[in-house]
Parts: sequence; structure tokens; C-alpha cells
Amino acid sequence: ELMTGYTMLRNGGVGNGGQPWVLRWSSRIRLTWLSFTLFIILVFFPLIAHYYLTTIDDADDAGKRIFGPRTGNELCEVKHVQDLCRIRESVSEELLQLEAKRQELNSEIAKLNLKIEACKKSIENAKQDLLQLKNVISQTEHSYKELMAQNQPKLSLPIRLLPDKDDATFPLPKSNRNCRLHNCFDYSRCPLTSGFPVYVYNSDDYPFGSSLDPLIKQAFEATVRTNVYVTENANIACVYIILVGEMQEPIMPKPTELEQQLHSLPYWRTDGHNHLIINLSRKSETQNFIYNISTGRAMIAQSTFYDVQYRPGFDIVISPLVHAMSEPNFLEIPPQVPVKRKYLFSFQGEKIESLRSSLQEVRSFEEEIEGNAPADYDDRIITTLKAVQDSKLDFVLVEFTCKNQPKASLPTEWALCGERDDRLELLKLSTFALIITPGDTRLVISAGCAMRLFEALEVGAIPVVLGEQVQLPYNDVIRWNEAALIIPKPRITEVHFLLRSISDNDLLAMRRQGRFLWETYFSTSDNLFSTVLAIIRTRIQIPAAPIREETAVEIPHRSGKAAGTDPNMADNGDLDLGPVETEPPYASPKYLRNFTLTAMDIYRNWNSAPGPFHLFPYTPFDPVLPSEAKFLGSGTGFRPIGGGAGGSGKEFQAALGGNVPREQFTVVMLTYEREEVLMNSLERLNGLPYLNKVVVVWNSPKLPSEDLLWPDIGVPIMVVRTEKNSLNNRFLPWDEIETEAILSIDDDAHLRHDEIMFGFRVWREARDRIVGFPGRYHAWDIPHQSWLYNSNYSCELSMVLTGAAFFHKYYAYLYSYVMPQAIRDMVDEYINCEDIAMNFLVSHLTRKPPIKVTSRWTFRCPGCPQALSHDDSHFHERHKCINFFVKVYGYMPLLYTQFRVDSVLFKTRLPHDKTKCFKFI
Repeated sequence: ELMTGYTMLRNGGVGNGGQPWVLRWSSRIRLTWLSFTLFIILVFFPLIAHYYLTTIDDADDAGKRIFGPRTGNELCEVKHVQDLCRIRESVSEELLQLEAKRQELNSEIAKLNLKIEACKKSIENAKQDLLQLKNVISQTEHSYKELMAQNQPKLSLPIRLLPDKDDATFPLPKSNRNCRLHNCFDYSRCPLTSGFPVYVYNSDDYPFGSSLDPLIKQAFEATVRTNVYVTENANIACVYIILVGEMQEPIMPKPTELEQQLHSLPYWRTDGHNHLIINLSRKSETQNFIYNISTGRAMIAQSTFYDVQYRPGFDIVISPLVHAMSEPNFLEIPPQVPVKRKYLFSFQGEKIESLRSSLQEVRSFEEEIEGNAPADYDDRIITTLKAVQDSKLDFVLVEFTCKNQPKASLPTEWALCGERDDRLELLKLSTFALIITPGDTRLVISAGCAMRLFEALEVGAIPVVLGEQVQLPYNDVIRWNEAALIIPKPRITEVHFLLRSISDNDLLAMRRQGRFLWETYFSTSDNLFSTVLAIIRTRIQIPAAPIREETAVEIPHRSGKAAGTDPNMADNGDLDLGPVETEPPYASPKYLRNFTLTAMDIYRNWNSAPGPFHLFPYTPFDPVLPSEAKFLGSGTGFRPIGGGAGGSGKEFQAALGGNVPREQFTVVMLTYEREEVLMNSLERLNGLPYLNKVVVVWNSPKLPSEDLLWPDIGVPIMVVRTEKNSLNNRFLPWDEIETEAILSIDDDAHLRHDEIMFGFRVWREARDRIVGFPGRYHAWDIPHQSWLYNSNYSCELSMVLTGAAFFHKYYAYLYSYVMPQAIRDMVDEYINCEDIAMNFLVSHLTRKPPIKVTSRWTFRCPGCPQALSHDDSHFHERHKCINFFVKVYGYMPLLYTQFRVDSVLFKTRLPHDKTKCFKFI
């Protein structure tokens, strides 16, 4: 049937009326297929889709995934995709090559930039070196012009004349009692540049040596061993010294025997010229046996002289040697305040006419002295003093009869009563101590009077000497009117009125000066011997030997790290520091007045006799016999003509100014195992004008790290190794310090350059003061009756901390060598208070307060590790230090000040073209 239908279709559906049927059949077929197709689409396809959609998430491995991205390899399986992959790989490779080339070029550019920076730095260094050479040439020319202007010949060592021990003697004077330096001293043995060599005979080599007091001999030998002038080469000696007393009476040789032994000395040269005979006295018993001996042209130093025996300007009156082998205990010495004590004055003594001394053993003194005995005022003195005591207007104590047996004495001399301790207890209660000279005015000084003077000065009783004819110890060089009252005996009726009229300030000044004289020239055998040598050396005008300096043992260190620039340091307010100084470091001038001072100022300002280290209680920079004058330069109170340009602030800043136009300072920085803090502090000094060098005092036994790179700040950095950890090392006079000005600074101090510069300018106008930044003061604690240390803000101050302060190197010598050892021991015990000790010392010497500059009250750097001052016990220790120092000095030397220093044009309105000097607030 189908085939029939098909045939009928091919034939066009023609036949027995078939066309309508065919049409009907074809329509039926199309509908059937359409219906079947729709059924399949509408029924089975949703079911299949639903099945795959529900099972697509269950495909775990990549091979079962129906949907999702295909890998590159799968895509590359397609031919046209493979071409695209090859192109992508080629482009990626080219990009990697380009990136490598770019990095290589950047590296080369960085290297070239470093080379450019190095070239720029080399150019700057070359310019700096060139400018420095120009400044050196200019300074050399300036120095040459100064030397030419001075028109002074160059000093050179003369040819040393070494006279033979048998050299010809001088023409003898008419009498040995007429000896003076010009006719009894051989100057040819003492050239100016000789150094003053002194030869000391060994007393044990001679028979009289066995008769010497053992304590005096032992003390003298110990002193000789440590003296800088003593030499063992007698052939070059300027002066020869022989000790002959104090002798023990039972075994004392006869005067004739002692005279023969003296004349047999190997370098006596027939007349004893350039010899000094020393007769020390440890007790008040007088032994003036030298009076009966022919001493030729030899000088004599002892405590007892008659007027016919004493040769002014040739012989030396010395004090008794009381503390022979023991140092005085400063804590046992009474304080100098209160000014007025229980008794206005006191005197104990007994006059014994019948005693006869060794003075009359061989020759009768009365037989050699012509004329009548001088008037004796002693009876009038006794009557007047008893009347004052009986009037009870003031508490006085006078006793003219000893309770016990009086000490032996010369005729007409007032003998001492009681034991030494009893006399000292009375003097501690006395404002004044009367000293009545012997009734025989021909006795110009006696050991008894010298002993009374010694004891009065020791305990702070102001000596009142009745008798103007007396020759007090070292009287030709000490101005005794500053420490004692010397009153003629006829004025005994006015003594009470005179003592009552002296003000408290004058009393304290005289007591302080007397204490200074006793400590410096009377208290020990070292002081006594050094004073005697200094007097002779000054008389013959030979400069003193240089003072000893501390040898700096340098710690090797590597430097080269370029110091950075602290932005805080660059902020100088309105201050322009002027031209940056590129001049090389130069030292302060030395030896400028070593010879001229011996000719100009011998008798001008002698506050005291010359000692081993000349110390001035009021004017430490006066050129008065500085026994150690090496460190005294032109700036030490004697400033050369010249100075700043003056004018307004702009001109002022362009030069250093002041009275010394050319000067630098040294920074001394104490540190202890704080390397990072130290390096930061050193870097802050980079570019600081007028800085000579930096001395880092390494206070730790552990050396710095070997790999530590120290900054290059344009000036030398000297790292000094110390023997022990001590804060006293801050003030040692290191030989590396070549400037007079020292800036003592802590390793954590944070100061701007303009502040340091201003402090330096102020110090140059007040060279004898401490000039610094943080101020402190002392106060009296009424409830506890003691002194307190205070760091609170206040309208007055009495100390400037030396953690950031300028001071003169002169004070470093005094602190280390002259200041009482007990103070330095206290500093070591507490590891504290060295700044307070320095303020005490300077105020004690100058009687002036320190100077504070700028408004700073602290100087610690932010973020630095805590220092010792943050410890809770810090202030308690400083309270104890102040009270201990007051005991050592005997009074409170600190003085208050109520102002700080600012520049002349500080906060002054100026025209636009005139720069202010400084601005701090």
C-alpha cells in the first residue's frame, strides 16, 4: 500500500481519482511526525536535562565534568587553538627577557647614581680641603704678623754652666749677718731654664743625724722622695739642703761639733753659699742652737730668730711641724660658722723670766747686744686684759698663770699652758686668739709664738698678735693682714673696742683665709717643704715646674662613618652661627708669662705664699707665683688686645668676638657602656664651630665593641681608657686637653649648637666661673638642721650641673690634686655628687656663684636610657654629699644668684637687615 502510494505520488497522483486521497494521506503523515516530535521534545528532553542537572555536581574528577573550563592542552587539541598557544608562549618569553633587561638597566643606573654622589662628595671634600688650606695660610700669615709686631726674640735654652764643686768663692761680705742674695748667693748655678734642681743631703751620713727627732727625720725624708725639684746629681744642683733639727736634747751635739760637721759637707765650698739649713720644730720647746754656729753664706729656715740673727730676704721663718707623719682630719676641725663663738677672745700663758735656752750656752746674748733692754708692756697688757674680763661686757678668758707646769720657753716669752688638746678645745670656743709676743723685742719670732699661731689657724680662731715687730712665718710673701690682726702693744687699751667693731662678714673672710693658709702651707710636711722651696725659687726668679697631667691611654677605634644631621640641631631659631670654621684644631697658648710674671707681679697680689700648687681663695687667676704655671695661658685673666667687631647682631655673629679673638674649646664626655647613646651624642657635635676635639672618657672596664664605627665629625675623637670606674675621671687634667676651655657634657645631653656657642661666648667673659645650662640650688632644712639639694624650678640657683657646663682646665688640676681627698672618696663611694664637688671648689676659690645661660632646666635627650640620676636614692645621696662637703670646707661656700645670662640684643627689635644675636624663648 505504501509502494502504491509512492508510485502514485511519482506519477503525480493520477489515477482512478487518486489525487485527493494522496493529499489526505500526506497531511495525516505530517501531523503524526509533528506530534511525535513534539512529544519527544516536551517529554524526554526535560527528563534528560533534569537528570544531568542533578548529577553534574557529583562529578569529582576532571574527566567526568560535563561543564566547566577546559585545560590549555585540551583546548590546544584544536588546531587553531594550538597556534594561539604558541603565540602566547612566545610573547611571555619576550616579556620575561624585557623585564630582565629592565632590571639590569636599573641596577646600572643605581651604580651610576652612587658614583655621581661619590664624585659630588669628593668635590665637596676637595673644596673643603682647599678652603681649609686657605684658612691655614691666612692664619699662618696672621700669626707671623703678630710675632713680628711683638718684636720679641725667640727663646732658646742657654748653654748650661755646670760650676765645679771647687769653684771660686765670692768676696766675703764684712759680716755673715749682712748676707743677702746679691752678695751671698751664686746665681750662676741657677739658670732660668735649669728647672731649679735641689740636692738634699742624707742626714744619716753625718754624726749629727743620729740626734735628729725620728718623726721629723722620717717625715722630711718622705717629703723629699716625692718632690719634683729634688735631684740626686749634686753637680747640677742650684740649692743644697741639710736638715739639722729638731734635735733630741740628751744626745744633741755641741755647737762646735755641729759647726765642724757642717763645714765638712762635700759641697759646702768653704762658705756654704747656695746652702739651706733647715731646723724644724715639732714642739714649743725652743732649740735655737744655730745662733751659736757660724753658718757662713748658708740660708737658715727655722721658727726662732733674734733680730741680729735674722737676715730679711735671705733667711726664712717657717711654721712648726706639728703633724709630722699624720694628715690632718678635716672632720675634726670645727666649722667656720657660727661666726661668733662663746668667748670674744682668750689667752692662756705664763711668763717665766728665769728660764735659759740653748741660745746662751756658748755666748751670752747680752754681751753681744749693745744698748738698754726695750720697754716691756707686759704688765700693762695683764692689767688691761683683766679689766676687760672683770667688766663682763663680753665673755673673755684670760689666764696668766698655768694650772700645770708651763712649757719651756725663752726669757720674756709667754710659755704655753697645758696639753695641746686642752688648748685646742679652748680655741674652738674663741672668736679671737691673743698672741703676746716676747717682751724682748729683739726676739723677732719664737717657736712658742709660731705654735700659738698654728693652733689658732687650725681651729679657726682669728689670731690677734700683740707686737708689730714680730716676723710671722713666710711673712715676706703672705699678706697676714687678711687672716690676722697685728696690733702694737701700746694699743692694748684699744684692743677690746677694735675687736668689737669688726663685722661678721670680715670675721668670716679672715677665718676662711686663715683656714686656707693653714691647709696649704702649715698642715703637713709636704706643704712646709714645698713652700720653703717655692719661696727660694721665687726670690731668684726661676719659673715653676709644669704641673703633672694625666696621661691619656687611648683606646683604638675605627672612624669614618659620616655623621648625620639631626634636624633638632639645625633648628637654631634666629641664630646664624656665622661662617663655619674650617680651621684645624689649635691649642690655647702656653708659657706666655712664665718669665715675665717673676718680674712684674711678685709683690702685687700675694694672697698666700707659693706652695706646691698655688691656690688662690679669691682670685685664682691672678698671676701670683703659679708654682705650676704650664697650663696658664693668655686667656687666664690676661687677655690680649683685640676682640669682636661689635656692632649689631649680624656683625657679632660673623666673628667669635670677646676679648680673645681666637680660641677653641674641648668637649669632655663621660660614658659607661651606652654605645648607641654615645654615638648619637657624638653625631650631634658634627659641624659645631670652635670645637678643638672630643675626649671620650671610657669609664667601663669593658672595651667598646670592635665592630663599632665611630662618626666622623670633622675633629679628632680621643677615647681615653680609665684605671677604674669613677666619676672623678670626668675632671682629670688629661694631657690631650690642649685648650683652656672645657665643655663637660654627659653622653645623653641634648644641646643645640646655638646654645653651646652662646655658653662658650659667656664663659670667655667669665673665665673663672662655671658657665652652664641646668641650674640647681641648696636650701637649709630647718626641722632637720641640715642642708638639702633641690632641683625644683626656682628664682635663684647656686649650682650649675657639670653634665653640660664650661669651666677652665685650671679647676681640673685643683679638683684632682689639691681638693681634699675625702671629697673624691665620697664621690667614689656614692658614685654621685662630682658636679656638686666641682661647684663647691669653684665657689670656695672665687667666692662667686656660677652663671646659668638660656632657659633650660634639663638637658636629657628624649628616649635615652635612664641614667643614675633617675634612681630613688639619687637625691638622698646628694643631700648627704652637701652636708659632708660643708664639714670638709668648714662652711657653706655656695652662693646664690638670681639671674641668668642672655645676649645683649636678646628680644630686641632690629631693622630687617640686622639679625638678632640669639633667640631662645
